Amino acid sequence: MRATKVTTEHGRCLRCRRPLRKASPDGYGPKCRLKVRRNARTSRAHPKWQVAKALELLELGAVVPLRQNRIFLVVSDDGSEVYRTAASGQCNCPAGLRSVRCYHAVAAQFVAAA
Repeated sequence: MRATKVTTEHGRCLRCRRPLRKASPDGYGPKCRLKVRRNARTSRAHPKWQVAKALELLELGAVVPLRQNRIFLVVSDDGSEVYRTAASGQCNCPAGLRSVRCYHAVAAQFVAAA
């Protein structure tokens, strides 16, 4: 008989929904975290400050997917607001409402593309 690994209850990966074996501060499993970080490092389409802020949001676990990695809830810098953000670039933050690409949308794009 084959032995199986028993997973403890640490939740599921926010990206692929697989069970996590160890607690994760950002909510992603190791493979998904690697894919998201690799995608962020290779990005040349966004200013460096937006990439840095997007990575900070990802490390804090402030990007939560809602629907099939297309719509996300993203927490603001100070933690007082939660914005709905699409990977295509729409966001209901003040910058997004002025049709300016914000780092919330950049973070959502990194997760969706990974």
